[in-house]
Formats: sequence, C-alpha cells, structure tokens
Amino acid sequence: MAKNSLASRLYRGEAGIEVIGRRKLWFSVAAVLVLIAVLSIAVRGFSLGIEFAGGNSFQIPASVGTLEQAESTVEEALATEGDGAELVTAQVVGGPSGSYYEMRTSQLTTDQSNAVRAELAEQFGVPNDQISGNQVSQAWGQQVTSRALLGLVVFLALVTLYLVVRFEWRMAAAAVFSLVMNLVLTAGVYSLVGFEVTPSTVVGFLTILGFALYDVVVIFDKVQENVRGITASNTMNYGEATNLAINQSLMRSLNTSVVALLPVGGLLFIGAGLLGAGTLKDLGLVLFVGMAMAFLTSILLATSLLVVLKNQEPRIQAHNKRVASRQVAVAKGEVAPKSGARSEEPAGEETEAGTPALAGAAPKVGARPAGKRPSGARSGRPGGNRPGGAKRR
Repeated sequence: MAKNSLASRLYRGEAGIEVIGRRKLWFSVAAVLVLIAVLSIAVRGFSLGIEFAGGNSFQIPASVGTLEQAESTVEEALATEGDGAELVTAQVVGGPSGSYYEMRTSQLTTDQSNAVRAELAEQFGVPNDQISGNQVSQAWGQQVTSRALLGLVVFLALVTLYLVVRFEWRMAAAAVFSLVMNLVLTAGVYSLVGFEVTPSTVVGFLTILGFALYDVVVIFDKVQENVRGITASNTMNYGEATNLAINQSLMRSLNTSVVALLPVGGLLFIGAGLLGAGTLKDLGLVLFVGMAMAFLTSILLATSLLVVLKNQEPRIQAHNKRVASRQVAVAKGEVAPKSGARSEEPAGEETEAGTPALAGAAPKVGARPAGKRPSGARSGRPGGNRPGGAKRR
C-alpha cells in the first residue's frame, strides 16, 4: 500500500475529507430522500404480510410438483370461488421434515379455504390431510405492531438518557435525529421495493437501531476528545475539530460496517436470491439497508447537526470568531503561522527581551494555556535577580 494513497491516509486519519463544510449539501440530500420516502409510504404504503393484514396460508410438500403448479392451482381455485380473494405470495420454505411450498392468500371464509385445499389435493394427488392450512387474524398483527412501537419509544428514551449522561443534550439530540432518519429512510426503501412486512421485518428494524447507535457513539466519543478544552487555543473552531474527529474514526466505522454488511448481504442475495429461501429476504433487506443507512447518517447527518447546535452556544460562537480573526490575520501576514510550542506574536515585532518573536504552534486541543512565569525565575529585563541574592536599594 502506497504511503500517500487514500487508503493509507484513511488508516492514519489524515485523509482530510471535508464533511462538516458540506453539511448544507447533506441536509438537502436527506430532505429530498425523506420526501421521497414519505410520499412512497403515503401513496404506495407497505405490502403487509398476513400476520398484519390477516389472511390464510397453505403448505404442501415440495416433492409433489413445482412452485408454479401450486401457485396456478391456488389462483384457479380462488377465481372459481370469487369474492375478490387473491393469492398474495408463494415461496419455498425449508423445515425439519423437508421443503414445502407456502401460499399466502387474503382473508378467506371456511368454505373458500376448504375449496383451495381440495383443489390442491386433487391436482397433486395427495391426501387432503397432507395439505395444512392456517388462518391468521389481523388483530394479532395489530398487537405485534403496538408492542414494537412501544419498544421503539422505550429504546429512544433510554438512548437519549444515556447520551445526555455520557455526552450532553446536544449530542443526544443529534444522535436521536440520526436514528429517526435511519428508520424513515429504511422504511421508505421497503415501501419502494414492495417487500412484504412480516414480524422478521419488525425484528430487523429494532436490530438496526443498536447498530446505528454504536456508529454514532464511536464518532461522538472522538469528537468529545478533540473538543475538550478547545476554547483554550485559537487553532481550530468546533466544526474543524469535529471534521478531524470524523477523519480519525472514519476507517474504524467503515471496517465495522463492511464486516457487518458482508454476512447480511450473503443472507439477502445468496440465501433469498439464489437459493430461493423467501423467508430470509424479509430480515435480510431491512438489515442490509438499515446498516448501510446507519453508516451514512451517523457520519453525515449526526455530526453535521451537532455542529449546527453547538455553534448556537455563546461560548462556541465567541471561540469561532477568535479562530476566524486569527485565520484572517495569518492570511494577511500579520501573524505568523504556529509551528512550535509558543503562542503567536505579531509578525516582525520583538519580545520584551529584545529578541524576535518565535512563531509558536497552537497548543494541542485539550491542552491548558501556559501558566505565568514563576516569581523567582530569571527575567530578561534589567534589574532582575542579582548574584548573591543582593537587592536593589
């Protein structure tokens, strides 16, 4: 790996990627994506599984024929019965006793359900008792939804309390904003794609919250380290210190996200796509999209909102003005850039000892300002300490 390559600089935290300076762009893109997600949810809605919408399911051994044959048989039986009943999904499901076909339909009456089972038994030449049928009430899905929403509210409340205690309320607000954006954007993708919403989907939504919180805490911990004692120097403002923290923790967040997305991607694309395990796509899609969104929202949105909130604080506003004034002075040549341990002196002037002023670099962020010179130390002015401790009369 080349020493100055992007990957090498990312590992050293020296990539210098500008994130905070483009925060208006991130907010604009996020607003457009949220608008698309909300419109999709309002217009298209979600494709609810029978656990939420209510319906019937039929299972038949996969050894009797193909999935297409089973699907067409159910559709013909429902068309004969009429009353607007329809086939919702058909998929291959694996079980301890072997694979079977599962057909899910809209809500059926008892006569319609018996007619579908009889048609399947006649088509494939199997006993009627080998075709199992289940009916799911819509009330069960409503109960699952209400409990999931309650769990979400409790989770957000606990997360907010933890972040306020661990960091501060501004960081807590930025983190919760990032989590909510993550949920909205993931839900929008689910609505656009049209995947079926099942209990596995709800579990996936609650899972990505924990992953998103981890990403935010990692970055905010580095931000807190960089801005500790930041007002003691005039080298960088709050936004620059936050941007530095993003670059320093970017590779760690990227590695964590890639390692987490690889098995989830295998679950989604190989398990659900190539092997045809339909039950995996409900969980796989929400995890894959949610984890990818968590990486982006924690870096682009949470930190950007944090800088916006902190810049409203009077102490940070005053510090940012001092930093801006010094940067202007450096640009005009009035103040030499810092390169050592001393604080800056006006360029071209002399110190009290008559020697040219050294251009000192700013103290590191978090360092205390230099203390006063001890009273007994030698000064550069005439009439300082005399040999033998003699005093001036």
